[in-house]
Amino acid sequence: MTDFAEIWSYLSQGPLLWLTATLAAYALGDACFRAAGRSPLVNPVLIAVAVLAVLLWLTATPYSTYFVGAQFVHFLLGPATVALALPLFDTLPRLRRAFLPVMAALVVGSLTAAGSAVAIAYALGVDGQILASLAPKSATAPVAIGISQNIGGSPTLTAVLVILTGITGAVIATPLLNLLGMKDWRARGFAVGVTSHGIGTARAFQVNPTAGAFAGLGMALNAIATALVAPFVLSLLP
Repeated sequence: MTDFAEIWSYLSQGPLLWLTATLAAYALGDACFRAAGRSPLVNPVLIAVAVLAVLLWLTATPYSTYFVGAQFVHFLLGPATVALALPLFDTLPRLRRAFLPVMAALVVGSLTAAGSAVAIAYALGVDGQILASLAPKSATAPVAIGISQNIGGSPTLTAVLVILTGITGAVIATPLLNLLGMKDWRARGFAVGVTSHGIGTARAFQVNPTAGAFAGLGMALNAIATALVAPFVLSLLP
């Protein structure tokens, strides 16, 4: 047992272990997702997060140690976000025809995403740094973390809230939009992208290519809009 503890102590300090654990956890989540017939309730990111959280807890591994290995995956968020421009370019003619509705939806969606979270938390007695961390939670992670730093929030807490927001949107968006009878893939995708950033966009691509393209557009535009909306929403608080 002592030998195992020593070996684990040695391995846990190496970045390769946590990179491998991250990829393995997602592979497990994706396998469960496929086995469940791609049900939105079996979200691979949610499963991967849960598996990694349990592993870190059982091994008493600090998040900072884990992140040394997982930062390569974090780095790939940037190129993955930029790559979403390709399917968006393919739908450019449809985007031009829907320009005004898209802009209107962006303004309303961005204000609602930031404003509702901050207002509900404020009503429940939350204040200060936590409110600032909540405001950008619907923007994609790299942008949300930067916004949080600039408005006095906690980047770490914002990162967690961004992940939770994305997972929640990916799980409930398809059933909810079906229930509402929304059939326009452009509207469905854009709504998911504005509210659930990259994780929701990945889910939108699984449902329909057009929805995925407009989700990517919603995610990109909301990242810009949130940089303006989040400070504005916080300034309205007494």
